[in-house]
Amino acid sequence: MPAQHEPADLGWGDSAIEAPDGLAVVDRDGLFVRVNLVGSRLLGQPEAELIGSQAPFSLVSDTVAEPAGLFDDGPGEQVLTWTPASGMRREIAYRVRHLPRDRGLAVVTFRDVTEERHRQRRIAALARSAANLASHGSVSATLDALAREVLQTDALAAVQVLAVDDSGRGLQVMGTAGFRHWDGFFERLLECRDRGASLRMLEALETRKPVVVANRWNEIQHDPAWIPLRDYMGEISWDSFASVPLITRGRCAGVLNAYFAPGQVVGGRTLEFLIAMSEQAAIAIDYAALMQRERDTVRREERQRLARDLHDSIVQQIFSVSMQAKAMEVLAGRGEPVAAEAVHRMAAEVGQLSQTALTDLRAMVHELRPTATTERGGLEESVRALVESTTNRTGLQFTMHLGHRLDTVCGDLAEDVYRIVAEAIHNVVKHAEAGQVVIRLDVRGKRLHATISDNGRGLHPETTAIPASPGYGLKSMQQRAERWGGTLTVQPGAEAGTMVRFTIPLTAGIPVRENTTVLEINLERA
Repeated sequence: MPAQHEPADLGWGDSAIEAPDGLAVVDRDGLFVRVNLVGSRLLGQPEAELIGSQAPFSLVSDTVAEPAGLFDDGPGEQVLTWTPASGMRREIAYRVRHLPRDRGLAVVTFRDVTEERHRQRRIAALARSAANLASHGSVSATLDALAREVLQTDALAAVQVLAVDDSGRGLQVMGTAGFRHWDGFFERLLECRDRGASLRMLEALETRKPVVVANRWNEIQHDPAWIPLRDYMGEISWDSFASVPLITRGRCAGVLNAYFAPGQVVGGRTLEFLIAMSEQAAIAIDYAALMQRERDTVRREERQRLARDLHDSIVQQIFSVSMQAKAMEVLAGRGEPVAAEAVHRMAAEVGQLSQTALTDLRAMVHELRPTATTERGGLEESVRALVESTTNRTGLQFTMHLGHRLDTVCGDLAEDVYRIVAEAIHNVVKHAEAGQVVIRLDVRGKRLHATISDNGRGLHPETTAIPASPGYGLKSMQQRAERWGGTLTVQPGAEAGTMVRFTIPLTAGIPVRENTTVLEINLERA
């Protein structure tokens, strides 16, 4: 038992005991000597039980429990977690003041910051989720990260984010935390529904309002309809359930399901936080859908361009071949000798036209397969293959400067970069009357920089940039760059010709995840 000290020796009067913060005196061994009434309440134990026990406070002044300083109330404040023998875990902020001319005593002032820190964590979670909209490579990765933020911030048991599929009749899991990923989840959920299980998430979808169900796990445990999923959902400890609709632009895009740990209360602030996070999830899903629609538009326009190119070149060439063949047929049908020179000339023209058509067809096939090429050999290998093919077909001379780290450009982004380069080269071949092309691709920092320049006839004398109403090719290049938050410019070359320049940040964009097995829904019967 530590040595006893009189309150007067410590300046411990009645006014101090009734102070708004907790006050404690701790000896050099870290044991409680005195605790005021507020302090006893905060720590959840009477003063008589605390005196002589080990205090949770660190008496070392250079200890910093919150490196970011988000929750500090001033210099020297530290934060600890305290769980009394009975009651919920609390977070305590405290300061230590060593008494002068003492016998190894220190006075600690402390306060409960549980709600304050919880509120700050929720704000930080919202900020991180907003940042993730532009930093993750796919909508599924973004929603997985969002689910983890919700799980960790409110110490929940599990979180799921489900999105309505393209048909508007199905749901698919796009993000999850707490529950393990399981391919058989939807099949079992469908089986539960068919057995008569009530899927409360459908109520949130239909009413567009949050649904909260207390003691939901207890209901599932005693409902035979949930037997197919009971083992899976029982792998974690949870009790209550909430489903919040994801509302974007006046429509319901899905739901966010929260599974609460036993003892947790679904209060108003908790529901507000879930609604705020569901808005972030809805933005991510809506953005992904917009990108998919834009991509579909680009693909449709590309098919139209290919149709025009086929008609303008290959169809015309094949038509000429057929006319030459018809002429030879007519000559042969006359039954008269045909001069060898005429036959040789026609055969040469047919051979030349066939070779040109074959070369153009191979070029189109190469342009149609960038995805497989970029996935197999990477962006650098794809560009090299395109350059080699173009050189063999046209005789155009290329100089390439390909920097390091191009392997970091992959997936849909690599395909779009490839297509921008391919379209620029296509324009050189068709319009520039150039003999040389210089391609530069480089990753500097977190951005991809690229230029394609030629020594051809250049832009029209009155044109110095992309026109207000660009043609399909230039429009397609712009859209591909802007899809990833990038920019593209077309300008005269330094000495002659034309230069296409574009730059794309490597941390932007949310390509759409491919559909997985979906839960069919019928809101009329929900």
